[in-house]
Amino acid sequence: MSQSEPVASAPEPAAAIGSPASVLPSRRALRAAREATALAVAVPATAPAVTHTHSRHAAAPAAARAPATVAAPPRSPRAVRRQSPFTIGVAFLAIPGLLLTLALPAYSYSPGAAATQEHALGAAQDLAVSAASVSITLDRDGYTATTPEDIAAQTEASRLAAVRERSAAAVRASAAQYASSGIRDENDDYPWPDGAADGATLSPQGYYFKECVDFVAWRLNRDAGASATALTWTWQNLTPGAGSARSWSSAWSSQGRVTSDTPVVGAVAWFTYNHVAYVQSVPGDGTVVLEEYNWMGSHAYHTRVVPIGDVALYLYPPG
Repeated sequence: MSQSEPVASAPEPAAAIGSPASVLPSRRALRAAREATALAVAVPATAPAVTHTHSRHAAAPAAARAPATVAAPPRSPRAVRRQSPFTIGVAFLAIPGLLLTLALPAYSYSPGAAATQEHALGAAQDLAVSAASVSITLDRDGYTATTPEDIAAQTEASRLAAVRERSAAAVRASAAQYASSGIRDENDDYPWPDGAADGATLSPQGYYFKECVDFVAWRLNRDAGASATALTWTWQNLTPGAGSARSWSSAWSSQGRVTSDTPVVGAVAWFTYNHVAYVQSVPGDGTVVLEEYNWMGSHAYHTRVVPIGDVALYLYPPG
């Protein structure tokens, strides 16, 4: 070979493939063909001609100095991996389990908790409660509430009190007018109608003129058969030591005389507001007819009908 002959390029793989031996290529030949095809894409098919003036051996270093560019083989697309139904089912069960675990409150297991509780109960103090304390009950009988019926009763009582007050005022005015006229009721047998009603002058019975106590003392004398000049009962033996109406109940008790809640004709009707009257009759209808002097401060004779229960106590005539 002459020095001016160009260096022949490497044999092309296509010529090898077209040879008779490649009618039935082997796996190695196919792999070599694929690699050659890949190199042909990266390296230009026509290489620049190099003129050598020296021998064939002298051109080898120059060819060795040329960098060789090798392209990476193209990657084939990855096949999508199909998940099995079993794997999908496990995932569906595992995800809710994880969420429920996060939602549950934290807890701990302490094998010694029961022993600790038993020790605490054993070390606790015992409290003994006596049977008397257990049997104590709460009594609410002392507490009352105002009912509509109570309010109605109080309203009615206030109304009746106002009516009585107006009636008493009318009676006082009428009695004063009647006394000043000099005309006496036919049942008014008080023997000293002209006595001074000044609260300072005593009658022959030892009480003030025209007071309630002096009139009732006279009725007791009359029923005993006495007269204005020959008296049976006076302050000294009827209510010794006290003359006001308030003290008559205790005077009856101290002398052993009979008292009762049941009225009888001739008894003394004793009131707690410092007043006494004479029981004229008992009609039997639950009322009692009274005769009295100085009712509501009138210093005159008066009669009235009251329920039996309005009188605090009945003092029976002394024997």
